[in-house]
This record gives sequence, C-alpha cells and structure tokens, in this order.
Amino acid sequence: SSSMVCLWLPGGPCVAAVVLTLMVLSPPMALVRDPRPRFLQQVKSECRFSSGMERVRYLQRHIYNQEEHLRFDSCVGRYQAVTELGRIQAEYWNSQKGFLEQKRAKVDTFCRFNSAIVEILTAQRRLSEPKVTVYPTKTQPLDHHNLLVCSVSGFYPGHIEVRWFRNGQEEKTGVVSTGLIRNGDWTFQTLVMLETVPQSGEVYTCQVEHPSLTSPPLPLAGLFRLLLLVTSSSPGSWLTSGTSSPSSAFA
Repeated sequence: SSSMVCLWLPGGPCVAAVVLTLMVLSPPMALVRDPRPRFLQQVKSECRFSSGMERVRYLQRHIYNQEEHLRFDSCVGRYQAVTELGRIQAEYWNSQKGFLEQKRAKVDTFCRFNSAIVEILTAQRRLSEPKVTVYPTKTQPLDHHNLLVCSVSGFYPGHIEVRWFRNGQEEKTGVVSTGLIRNGDWTFQTLVMLETVPQSGEVYTCQVEHPSLTSPPLPLAGLFRLLLLVTSSSPGSWLTSGTSSPSSAFA
C-alpha cells in the first residue's frame, strides 16, 4: 500500500511539498512472485532438408505465449494464420509482393547459404588424426609404483578408444582417464593413465582406435600403438618413450 503526506503552509492552501511513498511488502508474495502479467513473442526460423540438398523447406513461425498464431511456409509461398490472432497480420504481409518474394528466397539466401558454410567448416575438421605420446610421471628405480600416461591430442571427431597393454595383455585395473577435453578448435584431447609397478623387460603399449587412422593396411586400420620399453640400464632411465605416426606405430 502507499500513502501521501500533505504539508499545510501558513496562510496558503495545501501544497504537496513532500511526498512520501511507503511500500508495505507482505512476504513471501512480494519477495517471490511478481504479480504483473508476462507476455512473450517469439519468431523462429527453421530449415528442413530432405534428399540431401535437393529438397529444402523454409519455415518462419510466430509464437505468442507458447502458442503459434502465424507462419510462413516456403512450400505454400505465403503466410498462413494458425489462429485468429494471426489473421490480420497474414493478410497484410500477403499483400506485400516484394516482402513475400524475399521470404520465398529464404530457401536459398538463408537455408542453402548457411548449410554450405556449415558443410565447409565440418568438412575441414571431419577427420583429424590424433597425436599420441607416452611417458611415465616419475623417473625412479623399478619395483616402485608409477603412473604411465598416454596423451592423445588433436583428434576429431571425439569418438575414440584408448587401451593400455602390458606384454600384449590388456590392462583394465588401475586405468584412469580425464575424459574428452575440448581444445576450442573443434579438436579434442585426453589422458589415459595406468598405475602399475614396472618390471625389467616389460613392454607397455598404448593402443588408440580412431576413425581417422586409416594408414595401416587392414585389419590394422584405425589402430595406433605406441610402446614403453622397461629397461634397467641405469637408475632414472628405465623407460624409453616417444611418439610415432600411425603408419609406423604397430608394435
């Protein structure tokens, strides 16, 4: 509620010299809910493709408070009133020949144009081969716990499988992963780590499967293998690590 205070000045009429507005809030309504009505008008443009790019349909939908009341359909070539609310607007826009021609051209200027741009961008990143590196987190004598890291980066798309093998046998326990990490340029990276106690003479292999890896002849297509060889020639250098290309990474 509100109240106004009028000050009487000597020898004169009532003059509203000071106005005080007192707002009395009644919780919780005043704090949680605004009683004023809400109105939402939306315009949505859609492109629908069938048979590749041969058949393209452009739709523009006008929605008021979650109810569609007007639409333009390129298959019809004119505006259609979905409810009585859109009838007057449909009649007006349908009478504007130049405006209608612009809407009919949206099949090419909006749908096909933007689809071509997206196709170019996705084609550039359609297949990117991963770069694989393996290394230990610690350089220490044998018979001690260590964490072996298989770093896979720069690949696209994001579907990838990374496995650790010890002497040809897959290791499933002690394997942890960071999951997919986005690089910000459409490519991904991930770290897959194996906790183990290396022994002299063991061979640890990181195997990567990705759609871009097609260099090796079948049935090895899609596989990338990189190994760590455990040696004991000198303390602190018991592991030999490196990177390799898919065509020469089979161990």
